[in-house]
Amino acid sequence: MNTKQIFTCALDMGKAADPRGKAGVARWLKIMKRNWDDATPARKKELDAERLTNPYMDSRIHFDSGKKVTKALVGIDIGSAEMLLADTLGADLVISHHPHGNGLAQLDEVMHLQADLLHATADVPINVAEAIIRTRSQEIARKLSPLNHHQSVDTARLLNISLISMHTPADNIVWKHVHDLLAKTKPDTVGDVVDALKKIPEYQEGLRRGEGPTIFAGERTNRAGKVVASEFTGGTELGKELYLHLARAGVGTVVGMHVAEDARVQAQKHHINIVIAGHMSSDSLGMNPILDAIESKGIEIIPCSGLIRVKRT
Repeated sequence: MNTKQIFTCALDMGKAADPRGKAGVARWLKIMKRNWDDATPARKKELDAERLTNPYMDSRIHFDSGKKVTKALVGIDIGSAEMLLADTLGADLVISHHPHGNGLAQLDEVMHLQADLLHATADVPINVAEAIIRTRSQEIARKLSPLNHHQSVDTARLLNISLISMHTPADNIVWKHVHDLLAKTKPDTVGDVVDALKKIPEYQEGLRRGEGPTIFAGERTNRAGKVVASEFTGGTELGKELYLHLARAGVGTVVGMHVAEDARVQAQKHHINIVIAGHMSSDSLGMNPILDAIESKGIEIIPCSGLIRVKRT
């Protein structure tokens, strides 16, 4: 496989697990196409043509050396140190879960996905969900603006090693895995939610590493009520404003990767339980099916930087 084929594989798997479904993804791409067509020639020079075919602007090929890939170094977070490690180990490709370059600069552009997720799974009115996300995505864009987005990309180019990131595609996969698990097990209590997650190998290893699953708000004996996996995909968490509207929609328990302290306080205020599955373990759960597909094509995978590698094929 070459770098583009590997990235396309991740993109396709992410689309298949997207909370919006096939029609929702197509709708978004249609909107991007219309915006492109309506833009002036001067404006088009400022726009990223990647958005016409890629619904996840935080995930992309950052540098392609053109070399055939036989060995890939894969981590949750990749920096210049991991790029140098890849060079030492003879890797042709480095795969990062978290975004880099233009993908990190445009992380806020995937947050719109969460409006459909909240509307479909938590019964939050779509106009309310979109309003929450609009405010939060603008905040995230401002927070990201001063970062050195291209540091690792520049290192990859100097080393002539391909670099790609698979953020939302993998997050879609872990969301679907947890969403389907909770729908199947129908947990009665918050403790039942935690116990269901503990059966997943990545979360078992996460527990050994001291990073979840854990109850952040509520008690094991609390009734779970309506359980929603709402903090797994769509760029980053939505913040404290979300919990009032989740309470109004009748949500009893939120399951996610991580949660900020001010959001946890708001959840408690509105009597919503929070179960945090764990960040690195959740990211690994999303990445592993993609890595299984890549590995089945004869590519050696070298896990690093927080990746809990579990093979299912």
